[in-house]
Amino acid sequence: MWESVLISSLAGLATGVGALLVVLFGRPSRRFLSVMLGIAGGLMLAISVFELLPEATELGNHTTTVIGFILGAGLMALLDVILPHLHKNLQTSEGGAVASLECAIDQSTAVAAGDQLFSQLDLRQLLYCGLFLAIGIALHNMPEGLAIGAGYSNSATLGATIALSLALHNVPEGMVTAAPLLVAGMDKWLVIAIASAAGLVTPIGTLIGAALISISPEFISISMALAAGAMIYIVSDELIPQSHEYHSHAANFGLVAGFILGYIL
Repeated sequence: MWESVLISSLAGLATGVGALLVVLFGRPSRRFLSVMLGIAGGLMLAISVFELLPEATELGNHTTTVIGFILGAGLMALLDVILPHLHKNLQTSEGGAVASLECAIDQSTAVAAGDQLFSQLDLRQLLYCGLFLAIGIALHNMPEGLAIGAGYSNSATLGATIALSLALHNVPEGMVTAAPLLVAGMDKWLVIAIASAAGLVTPIGTLIGAALISISPEFISISMALAAGAMIYIVSDELIPQSHEYHSHAANFGLVAGFILGYIL
C-alpha cells in the first residue's frame, strides 16, 4: 500500500513541478501543452479500456462495473457543478506561446505574459482566481488518487501507469495555477507550495481507495470501474478540449502516441 501512496504523491507533486517550470522558464508553448495533454489523454483512455474495465468485470460482474463507471463519471460531473467555470482557457499570442489565462469566476480576467500587460489587471481578482483554481484542482485530485489505488490493487505496473498519465495531466494544471498568482505578486516559493499542496490531495484519495478495496472483492470491481469512469470523464471534459485549444495537430499526435503507449504497457 505504501508504494502506491508514494507513487501517488509523486504524481500529485507534478502540479508543483508545473508551477516551478513557470517560475523558471515562463510561459510554455502551445505545442508543448497540446502534446503533453494529448499523451495524458491517450494513456488514460487506453488504461480504462484495456485494463480497468475488463478487470473490473472479471473481478465482479457487468452490474458492478456499470455502477462503478457511473459513480466515477458522476463524481467528476458533480465536482464540475460544485465548482463551475474552473476550466482553464489559455489564449495564445501571435508568437505561438501562451499569452493569457482567463478564469471565469464572475468575469474574465486577463493576465500579464512576457512584456505584455492585458486589460482588467485586478491583482485581488487574480489572486482569488489562482487560489480558487488550486482548490478546484485539489478536489479533482481526490478521485484521481483513488484511481491509482484501484490500479495498484490489480498490479504495480497498472498503478504506476495510471500515476504517470495523471502526472502528465498535473504539470499543465500547475502551470495554470501559478500564472495568476505570480502576476498578482505572490512570492514564487509560496506559489510553488500552493500548487504542490493541491497535488498532495492525490495520495489521500489513494489511501481512501485502499481502505475501500480492502473491505470486499466487490469493492475492488467497483473501484476499478469508478477509476475508469473518472478518467474517461477527465479526458472528454478537460484534456481533449484543452489540448485542441492550443494546437490541434499536436494534440492528435499526443493522443495517438499516448493511446499506443497505454496499450503496450
